[in-house]
Amino acid sequence: MTIAQDVQDYATYIASLPRVLAGAGALFRDGEGRVLLVEPNYREGWALPGGTIESDEGETPRQGARRETAEEIGLDRELGRLLVVDWARGPGRPPVVAYLYDGGVLGAEDLAAIRLQESELLSWRLVPREELTDCLSAPLGRRVLAALDVLADGSGTAELEEGRRAY
Repeated sequence: MTIAQDVQDYATYIASLPRVLAGAGALFRDGEGRVLLVEPNYREGWALPGGTIESDEGETPRQGARRETAEEIGLDRELGRLLVVDWARGPGRPPVVAYLYDGGVLGAEDLAAIRLQESELLSWRLVPREELTDCLSAPLGRRVLAALDVLADGSGTAELEEGRRAY
């Protein structure tokens, strides 16, 4: 077998493997503990700042979360620790591995500096913990609540499946 055949066989093998999508976001809060949510224009409901990791370009989850945050809300900030990793299935698509990082607490100046990416977002708002599940899809709501719990109790990164602890 030649090197070219080995490379072709390896490429064929890689192409045959299952696919998983990956996304990353940031959890921002204000001084009262309310969570920053954004309203996409391409689907119903609310979300966190974040999006697809450009892994084909060599982007890491942390880099993707920072890039997406800068693009979507105009805040280019160093992100804190990884709060949760969530395995989320969905109809009509491969599973998504979602990484959620601590975006920190935003002060009045930070909030005033938010500039929405108008091609993707309609608005933003701050939502108290007790209203999050009314604004977010069930899996995303559970993911955000788990992340807030990690922040509150100082525990390590939570491993989730569909927003629920895996262990």
